Amino acid sequence: MTAADHRIPQDVADTLVNPAAFADGRVNEAYRWLRANQPFGQAIVEGVDPFWVATRHEDILEISRQNALFHNGDRSPTITTQAVDKKVREMMGGSPHLLRTLIHMDAPDHPKYRALTQAWFMPPNLRGMEDRIRVIARAAVDKMAAAGGTCDFVSAVALHYPLHVIMSMLGVPEADEGRMLKLTQELFGAADPELGRDGGTPTAEREFDFGVIVDFSNYFRALSVEKRANPKDDLATVIANSQIDGQPISDLEAMSYYIIVATAGHDTTSSSTAGAMWALAENPGELAKLKADPSLIPGLVDESIRWATPVKTFMRTVTEDTEFAGQALKANDWVMLCYASGNRDEAVFDDPFAFRVDRKPNKHLAFGYGAHLCLGQHLAKMEMRILWEEMIPRLSELQLAGTPALSEAVFVNGPKRLPIKFRLDA
Repeated sequence: MTAADHRIPQDVADTLVNPAAFADGRVNEAYRWLRANQPFGQAIVEGVDPFWVATRHEDILEISRQNALFHNGDRSPTITTQAVDKKVREMMGGSPHLLRTLIHMDAPDHPKYRALTQAWFMPPNLRGMEDRIRVIARAAVDKMAAAGGTCDFVSAVALHYPLHVIMSMLGVPEADEGRMLKLTQELFGAADPELGRDGGTPTAEREFDFGVIVDFSNYFRALSVEKRANPKDDLATVIANSQIDGQPISDLEAMSYYIIVATAGHDTTSSSTAGAMWALAENPGELAKLKADPSLIPGLVDESIRWATPVKTFMRTVTEDTEFAGQALKANDWVMLCYASGNRDEAVFDDPFAFRVDRKPNKHLAFGYGAHLCLGQHLAKMEMRILWEEMIPRLSELQLAGTPALSEAVFVNGPKRLPIKFRLDA
């Protein structure tokens, strides 16, 4: 077999790392072509190390199952340029990671660090928070109702509702929530000209903005000092006082833990919530189904997560020479998992490009799978369920009131604008 046999066409490969392609939908056409013609091929892109591309649901699932063969931490778990990889390794003493979060870890560290906060995100603990979250959701719907029948749903509701929930769990003062939101948008939207710091740059999505991470770390370092001096019943106190194997976790690990909770803890939920509202505005029949049968709301939640797939890609590193999907992989090869492609796989989902609130089964991959299954999945689903339980019975009219827009980002993206016209009954 020659290299040409497994090399993805150049225009398709370039699309996979182009932030703008995730905003205008071109990447979905690239994924569709790959699933049909080259579901596991290798992309060669200028300035980026070669990487294999998994686009089928089945292959993404299998790679996610084999945590010993496909590592998170050996190389960057997000796509990055060779120049940035070199810069990070120089800054971090040879490590490819600017942060060391759960997504950068493998066993034996990963399960130990995950266990530090896992109980907070499990259903028994979340059930005790449901009433408080419902109060927050009801206030968000009331605020939307007061907007007078039109709003940008992203900025009016989708951004702030899950942000307030996770920040109250974390122990961040409400007055600082705006700062946390801005930093999150600058981190995940680094390439977006509207969201990125200093107007973003075309390749910044493949490299986190170093200044944003410094600002996050400075904030949480001060919060750690406060939580050690005055511990509270919140996640920041847990992180600030955490120990692994009898030793306090390092400053890098603590700051990384704060950052992933403070960003992933709301941004992905915001994107799925806004994605659901966008889809409902374009599919009035689906909204009618929900109003006629509110028991479909959990189905709406799962379908919106599949539909939006906020985490678009993760990278894995091959640990030993192996064969996968008919291809010979070498140790240290890089593999891109394309979750948004897996969630549109025609072999798994009937009519995958249709939004259906009653889709069953719905075996989406948006939370990942295996050891790295999203820690916050139960919280995210509960937040969305409660919001729609408060909103759907009151929502009697809904339509787009302008042109929505998605963020330009390869790693995590979602709606950044969603103008709607609506009627919320009392």
